[in-house]
Amino acid sequence: MKYSEFGNKFLTDSGILRLMDDLGNAMAEGGKDMLMLGGGNPAHIPEIETLFRSRIEEIVNNKNEFECVVGNYDTPRGEKYFIHYLAEMLSENFGWKVGPENIALTNGSQTAFFYLFNMFAGVHKSGQQKKILLPLAPEYIGYSDVGLTDDFFTTFKPDISHLDNKMFKYQVNFSDLEITDEIAAICVSRPTNPTGNVLTDDEIDKLSNLAIQHKIPLIIDNAYGTPFPNIIFTNAKPIWDRHIVLSMSLSKLGLPGTRTGILVANEEIIEMIVRMNAVLSLAPNSVGVALALSLFRSSQIIEVSKKIILPFYQDKVKKAFDLLSSELEGLDCHIHKPEGALFLWLWMKDLPISDQELYNRLKDRKTLVVPGHYFFPGLKEEWRHKSECIRITYTMAEDIVEKGLKNIADEVRKAYGV
Repeated sequence: MKYSEFGNKFLTDSGILRLMDDLGNAMAEGGKDMLMLGGGNPAHIPEIETLFRSRIEEIVNNKNEFECVVGNYDTPRGEKYFIHYLAEMLSENFGWKVGPENIALTNGSQTAFFYLFNMFAGVHKSGQQKKILLPLAPEYIGYSDVGLTDDFFTTFKPDISHLDNKMFKYQVNFSDLEITDEIAAICVSRPTNPTGNVLTDDEIDKLSNLAIQHKIPLIIDNAYGTPFPNIIFTNAKPIWDRHIVLSMSLSKLGLPGTRTGILVANEEIIEMIVRMNAVLSLAPNSVGVALALSLFRSSQIIEVSKKIILPFYQDKVKKAFDLLSSELEGLDCHIHKPEGALFLWLWMKDLPISDQELYNRLKDRKTLVVPGHYFFPGLKEEWRHKSECIRITYTMAEDIVEKGLKNIADEVRKAYGV
């Protein structure tokens, strides 16, 4: 079969495909003996699931609402009442000059980034190839393959600060950061998937000023951040302005299956997103916003995120961090300071085997993680650090996380020969 350049792009190996394939297969089999420490699935929080179950019952028992949710298309912008309530909440709580015209929904954040990246980067009318700047690597695995042209990203190695308890933290290396005329947009995730890093307010302010100076957008992937779902364990100021594209999601609230992404941006960008929705998917999914509508109508989502979701994950990450640190005692292993998101990022300095080999060995032991080298899109220079790291998810049941972390530590010790 002969394919176009677009078709051939999807024949190459993809980290996000491997991740979702492993995750999907394991979950479809009921997780038979597989210790799922590799996916990005949020935890099943009983209080949150009770809220959504109650809302489903309410929808089903209301004939008109049920028929509307499952039987009617929304507009290409998304469900108008949800958008109205979200705009109201952001304006009242943060003072942002945001109205419904500044918001559009998409079929998941992954779709949103496909839209955004290809909207700004790629070949322009001038013939110049424009790129997305990722100022700090490692970055989200899902960015790597969404560009429709090759050579799509420019990435810079971070500064590394060593902290107490064998923790470390990545920081943007502003000394080396260079924005040339080939850069079409800057993009960061905050908190960062895979590391749990939260860029400081100062780092965000500097990137924002650079974006203004170079007249390009700053895209902030806020899938885990504040004000919802608020899986963020350090102080971080919510930020938006007309040059900023803020991406949010309902997935990490506990609704990944509804595929609901949210973009907040200036009117011109939002109108482009609406047009893309119409052409590529007709309209966004209606189910997720229907389930979350009452939480946003009353701004209850902020309290739910602070009082239920945040403490749930704080407890889980502390237990996982303490156990992994204990199991790796005596080894030259370091964990990125867990400041948010759903992951521990393990750096095994001078690991005698590659991260891919470690992944394979762990998979043989029914333990899934994600090899670290997938998280460095656009970083072409050789850097051994890329193959010394793995991403570990701590959201599964406590017994699964405990067994998985012990398997990881055991295999790491074997790799070091101790």
